[in-house]
Amino acid sequence: MAPISLKDLNEVVDSLPADNTWGPTTTTETTLNGVPYAPFSKGDKLGRMADWTSEGKDREGRGGRQQYNQRYRDQIYGAGPGGLQTVFNLEQSNEESTFSLVDRSQTSSRSRGFGGRGSAVFRGRGARGAQSQRGGRGTFQRVGGRGDRGGYDSRGGRGGRGGGRFGWKNWDKPQRNREASVQPKDSWKLMEEVDFQRLTKLSLDAGDGDDLEDYGFLYYYDRSYDKQPGATTSIRKLQVLDRAAYNVTTSSDPVIQELADRDEATIFATDNILSMLMCSPRSVYSWDIMMVKQNDKIFIDKREGSSLDMVTVNENAADAPLELSEGNKDQINAPGALKEEATHINNVFPTQVVLENENSKHEASHPHPFYDPNEETDPPASKSYKYRRFDLSLSDDSEPLNLIVRTELDAVVKNNISGEDQMMVIKALNEFDNKAQGSGGALDWRTKLASQRGAVVATEMKNNSCKLARWTTQAILAKADLMKLGFVSRQNPKSTTEHVIVGTLGYKPREFASQMNLNLNNGWAIVRTFVSMAQKVEGDAKFVLVKDPNKPTIRLYQVPQNTFEEDEDAGSMMPSVQEDDE
Repeated sequence: MAPISLKDLNEVVDSLPADNTWGPTTTTETTLNGVPYAPFSKGDKLGRMADWTSEGKDREGRGGRQQYNQRYRDQIYGAGPGGLQTVFNLEQSNEESTFSLVDRSQTSSRSRGFGGRGSAVFRGRGARGAQSQRGGRGTFQRVGGRGDRGGYDSRGGRGGRGGGRFGWKNWDKPQRNREASVQPKDSWKLMEEVDFQRLTKLSLDAGDGDDLEDYGFLYYYDRSYDKQPGATTSIRKLQVLDRAAYNVTTSSDPVIQELADRDEATIFATDNILSMLMCSPRSVYSWDIMMVKQNDKIFIDKREGSSLDMVTVNENAADAPLELSEGNKDQINAPGALKEEATHINNVFPTQVVLENENSKHEASHPHPFYDPNEETDPPASKSYKYRRFDLSLSDDSEPLNLIVRTELDAVVKNNISGEDQMMVIKALNEFDNKAQGSGGALDWRTKLASQRGAVVATEMKNNSCKLARWTTQAILAKADLMKLGFVSRQNPKSTTEHVIVGTLGYKPREFASQMNLNLNNGWAIVRTFVSMAQKVEGDAKFVLVKDPNKPTIRLYQVPQNTFEEDEDAGSMMPSVQEDDE
């Protein structure tokens, strides 16, 4: 085809009518062959009519036509699946594209059995059967031992609150579906479901309590451990000493059984169990507590292998330790392994920081209630048990409602000014790896404990709020004068076999509780609330309190009388774990 000259083109233009213009013919019709169409406007995104870039890649690395289609196809008005229908329903499509469904349903547990993850099995050396019967001095089991970690089950509780951060926003975190400490059965009757927000508004003043009985003895605390924390001379190796220590539950305590027979109180508990209930609004992991009503008396108890015996690590951290199933590649830093390690440290540390001198120790009014020298080969650990009574009565109660709790003390120390003996509770915080996932932004204790002890303690208060609140509550219940916190760290962050004591810090329990914003009156009101629910049931009954694994909620179940007894009998039939002599 020959090219058209400019002269011929001008002649064609001059021959056109004067009222004619370039472009499509103007029409007033709103249909095109019976199909409605939308005329274009200046605000429509038409995209590009042609791709003037090269077919390959230009010098800036941008692709040609194929890359153009990938980048700008979705910006073209009406493009994409749906054809003409997409054009006429563009606004609706845009609204639907920004909407998504999120599955908030909780995954069911794989097992309906008892003794789930997070349990502690006390089968150390010296174990003498299961604690399946009330009373009797031959049913106690030792805590801790030589060569192993005291027989603790290596299976830990599932995860904690928070998780890996997908984005920079604090709210942009995946929801963890943790497993409950115990799965309710069909025979369980749900009596009440109480959320933490309601519990935190309660208050009841129970006073300072009265001392009833005291048993055991206490060694004096070794003040050499109070050297400058973090200094090279103050760092000592944590040693495992063979001492007979016990963790006897409420119904297996012969002293509590005797006090119940004498009608000294209506409610009975141990400080370990009671502190969990009093500090329940701070808990994240799932736990369970039994309440047995018998002869109008209520025993706040725990089942065999309860997670209450384990010491949690960074339970309240915003980025708590992950389970192995959640992507944690460090098996020693999983929640279950950390619980086992922390519990082992808290069994060993109090026995090392005392001066074992038989000629200089504080004797209680009665001998050790659980130690039998004819059967034990190891000496007893420094421990004093005080049975104290608190009044939980209300103004409109016709009869007084008293609670007796067995409290524990670990050592005694001389006051520098008055020279009087001061009772002490000893606990240990543990550092696993401040650079690992789940450390909660903890500082390096070896370098920061001496210069920034306030920041170190504040971080521990944030990451271990529930654990520290329970320890402080136990110290106040025992009417201890001091609470000593040891800072124990791994000698090698990649190994859990050896630990070192970086330093110790001492606090007065009530002052420490004030720093943590811990209100014991709220704890007493929580105990009274659930006890009142149990008292409404006529006759003997058994109840189970279960903390929801994924929500701040506690559920109270009424269960059959033989609940958990089958599991305890099965556990007692198993051979005891023997410790290897080293």
